[in-house]
Amino acid sequence: MSIGMKERVLTGYRPTGKLHLGHWFGNLQNMLALQEQYEAFYFVADWHALTSEWQNPADIARFTEEMVLDWVAAGLDPEKCFIYRQSDIPEVAELLLYFSMITPMSWLERTPSYKEQQQQIGDKKDLSNVGFFTYPALQTADIVIMEASRVPVGEDQLPHIELGREIVRRFNSTYNAGKNGLVEPKALLAKSGGDDAGARVPGTDGRKMSKSYDNSLFISDSPCELRKKAMGFMTDPARKQLSDPGDPELCPLHQVHKLVASDPSAIETWEEACRAASCGCVPHKKEFAEDLVTYLADFQARRAAVGAKPGYAQEVLEAGAAKARPIAQATIERCRSLVGL
Repeated sequence: MSIGMKERVLTGYRPTGKLHLGHWFGNLQNMLALQEQYEAFYFVADWHALTSEWQNPADIARFTEEMVLDWVAAGLDPEKCFIYRQSDIPEVAELLLYFSMITPMSWLERTPSYKEQQQQIGDKKDLSNVGFFTYPALQTADIVIMEASRVPVGEDQLPHIELGREIVRRFNSTYNAGKNGLVEPKALLAKSGGDDAGARVPGTDGRKMSKSYDNSLFISDSPCELRKKAMGFMTDPARKQLSDPGDPELCPLHQVHKLVASDPSAIETWEEACRAASCGCVPHKKEFAEDLVTYLADFQARRAAVGAKPGYAQEVLEAGAAKARPIAQATIERCRSLVGL
């Protein structure tokens, strides 16, 4: 339930590195829209980051501050939404403890992302810890502690929300919660969400944009670095020679250019030139590079401004936690009463 008239929505992101264009179009643009439509809660999931970075946590604090500065520079308004750090709300950990008592291990084992991440990054990082295993239950605690009724997710994350709903139902049933029961969250289907937000934005090598693939256009890259990466961007592999016609729909560079083009009509011109083989890819790359630099210029100027304020990120996080924690305290008090503690 919400304090105000708007429905409450919540989402969090792990501070594991710099943000790229995949995050920009997959997460940030969605967050900007949600802060206008909902009572929006956005948290930096540093405990979630620790489940995979527990052996090397040194960068989590730095990435946390950088993420907050990026969010604010992109347009998130701390006066309109709640921006806070997960570890600043200790009630989340207490709620996770209660959930761990009533959640069968088999529920966590069947979570699709558990085995997928074990296969994808298990050879690079040690994920054989209890924290990683209980990751889905911690996600549920994050949502429920703030009584959020909506969670923006991509289709691939729907099983996470359903698991969260099952955990809440089991808790409410076990302790005969009745009208005092915890809120069951519902999915708010987004274009993309979470750490896989770059799936719809191709990287420089044609695969989805991802830090792990080293193919990202970071929104904090300097104009020089952006131009360099743009000139190395993959195009339609069928165009091996200048005379070979191409398909712009299969061209990774063209797909990103459509997102950042300063003149949308120019996109049609490049599409025609590609299909007719009337122009090579190098001129297209050059125009894409300049459009990319122009597109990010305003954001980078705002990012430099907020970054120049000493301690600004911490101020935002502390203010956000001060607003969010009373909600978490009220929820945990209700849980203690239901459990009988």
